[in-house]
Amino acid sequence: MAVPPRQPTSTDEELLAAELETVVAVRSDAERIARMAEEMAYGFLALANIGTAVSVFGSSRTAVGDPAYDRARIVARGLAAEGFAVITGGGHGVMEAANRGAQEGGGRSIGLNIELPREQPLNSYVDLGLQFHYFFVRKLMFVRYACAFVVLPGGLGTLDELFEALTLIQTRKIRHFPVILYGRQYWQGLVEWVRDSVLARTNISAADLALLTLVDEPDEVCEIAGAAAAAQGRHPRA
Repeated sequence: MAVPPRQPTSTDEELLAAELETVVAVRSDAERIARMAEEMAYGFLALANIGTAVSVFGSSRTAVGDPAYDRARIVARGLAAEGFAVITGGGHGVMEAANRGAQEGGGRSIGLNIELPREQPLNSYVDLGLQFHYFFVRKLMFVRYACAFVVLPGGLGTLDELFEALTLIQTRKIRHFPVILYGRQYWQGLVEWVRDSVLARTNISAADLALLTLVDEPDEVCEIAGAAAAAQGRHPRA
């Protein structure tokens, strides 16, 4: 017996499964394109005046009191004090900590939430919260309005943002854009694997490996972000 097609659980699934008989297509391609354009315009208008920002990534599963939570809060507080807006995915864990630190530092605290099969509510430390249906539109906002990425311990979503940023830098879609791995103990193994396996097989160059910056001190993050903003011709708010 044929199984009837099921309803998509998110807008992204509706788009990506549009050619499958197992998932109901609820929109035409013309409707999808219009919705994508509308969502990009929504993001551009909402974020147009936030100033120079830094995007901070990390796990939504990190608990209050975890060292990674504390580091995210401290580094975001320092970035905000230097005039940077802080952008996160708007969820809990590391994202919440960074938004919290941004507020404590007197900066703009921004959360870019995403539609998921299981609802992800915005954390309570977001000043400006946006809700996106499409992952790729949300990713665009993370990059367009930031001068740097700060990446704390996280899972697949964090790794996705990390390697997408590296690809954009490697292909010169963005320039003078540091990817800061904050927490040497967590990230050292990844960097060693990239060096010993990926670089060793010449699948990347030594210059590509050098795009990853390992730091342990919040002051280092602020210095790197400040230098990147200057190189890009951006200026954090005084």
